[in-house]
Amino acid sequence: MASGSVAGAGAATGTGIGLGAGGLSGGTGAGAGVLRGGGLPVVGFGGHLGQAGRLRPIAGFAVLICVTLALALRLPAGTAVVGLAAFGILHNVLELRYMAGRFDGLLRGPFLRLLGALITGIVLVRLLPPSTASRAAEILLAYVLLAVACWYALRSRPLRLAAALPVIAGAAATSLAFPAYHFVVLTHLHNVVPLVFLWEWSRDMPRGRTLFRAVQCGWIVVIPALVLSGAFDGLMDAGSGWTARLSSSYTPPAWQHTEAGQRFVTVFAFMALMHYLVWVWFMPRYAPDATAAFERRVPVVTGRWAWALGIGGTAALAVLFVSDYDQGTSLYSAIASYHAYLEFPVLLMLILGLAPRNPEGEK
Repeated sequence: MASGSVAGAGAATGTGIGLGAGGLSGGTGAGAGVLRGGGLPVVGFGGHLGQAGRLRPIAGFAVLICVTLALALRLPAGTAVVGLAAFGILHNVLELRYMAGRFDGLLRGPFLRLLGALITGIVLVRLLPPSTASRAAEILLAYVLLAVACWYALRSRPLRLAAALPVIAGAAATSLAFPAYHFVVLTHLHNVVPLVFLWEWSRDMPRGRTLFRAVQCGWIVVIPALVLSGAFDGLMDAGSGWTARLSSSYTPPAWQHTEAGQRFVTVFAFMALMHYLVWVWFMPRYAPDATAAFERRVPVVTGRWAWALGIGGTAALAVLFVSDYDQGTSLYSAIASYHAYLEFPVLLMLILGLAPRNPEGEK
């Protein structure tokens, strides 16, 4: 299982670890305004943090990092399984709400409908019994999604588009040749996705931005690297049958059945739980304008209804996990495709800073 995916036909993911040159920039107002960077229309953040409040999110992350790392080191399988059961569906709902609100100038019209059709194709593939054909179909649909996003972002820059498409084709060929590596890598990359969104969020911080970004790089890059290097081996639990079971989903094939397997499970458990908390705690609290923009766009789904939907889905998934764990993870894998694969076009355009301007964003 994964944060946004499970073992089986594949692992849903996002990609990207930072903003490229020409990333988002621009001023903000007191309310929900439209900002543009590289042409990408986004909703601006209202409520700036006060003098004392600027350190609150940083302190909050510091506490969560310590607690989550301790849990992952001592109870890697339990942290992964219970984290998914408790926050999996809820973080799906809240992340979709954030993206639909924050990037409402991008995710709309024919482009959104095309993305929805492709992702629905992935959902249907994931509902099929796992096979070589279903894995290949998911990989192909994922790269078609990337190609569509590239075309949308670069259609006014034909030379760059011509350079990007062969890269996507080459990556697709590599993934088809090594599907086991493809899904393991994407499973872990999905947990790296918050760095892009948190980096983009922090550009509005008048002070403390460097420290905030350093903290994010710490839990997303530095700590996982230390765990994989063996620096925390002395603090790890001896492992269990569940750890060995999960290892096959989170460990690259070349390192399976070695001591590295428990390290990969620990890294996944730590990053997945932090990933959930970004969407369940941080973004709802510190990005209220994205929520407000979503509620203007979909007024029938207000804050309490979004939370009710997420909590209700979580309860239903927990019941299914108890009755049939494998069936529960398979169903979650399919449902999670929507939030995980919708990240692709948004992340690509944030990284490139080349999203086209949408006239709707002018309103």
